[in-house]
Amino acid sequence: MRSLKLAVGVGAALVVIGCATQQYEGAQSMPNPGVKFGTPISEADIAPWNIDIRTPDGKGLPAGRGTVAEGKTVYDAKCLVCHGAEAKGGPVYGSMVGGIGSFKTTSRVLTPGSMYPYAPILFDYIRRAMPMDRPQSLTANEIYAVSAYILNLNGLISANAAMDASSLPKVQMPNRDGFIVDDRPDTKAVRCMTNCK
Repeated sequence: MRSLKLAVGVGAALVVIGCATQQYEGAQSMPNPGVKFGTPISEADIAPWNIDIRTPDGKGLPAGRGTVAEGKTVYDAKCLVCHGAEAKGGPVYGSMVGGIGSFKTTSRVLTPGSMYPYAPILFDYIRRAMPMDRPQSLTANEIYAVSAYILNLNGLISANAAMDASSLPKVQMPNRDGFIVDDRPDTKAVRCMTNCK
């Protein structure tokens, strides 16, 4: 009885392998469709997804404006539940204030003020990821305002400051010069689309 089960099992396995081999060989002989399938994408189609910001100079920041006071209002309504009062830490996230200079110690405190080399990174991150349950739901004005509020809490801009595409890149972040240039050989790769080495 045992030999019969073994023989049936081996036979079934051979059938499966034979079918898979036939399908694989059939797939190998199919004609290559080339690159002539799909529909070209227009700039208008790409625009909603093209939200990257060049952080050193803010290229790509949208139109809009927000003050520290407006930022506190937005923060209290949409951010406080996770980040806590005055961004000092809440039930979901740790503090977003303080820690400036801590990267030169063994007790680093990770906050926008301590680790971001450029202020537009704050805008970019908030726009892409916050609020956690509704990312990309804030308006540009709300994001500028919350950015202003957090920068103010970190002591980097005054309480009467306003942030926009012009002023945000001008904020001097404390850790701007705290990074090392990545000089590994693979970082010098040149983008190539045709006749590549």
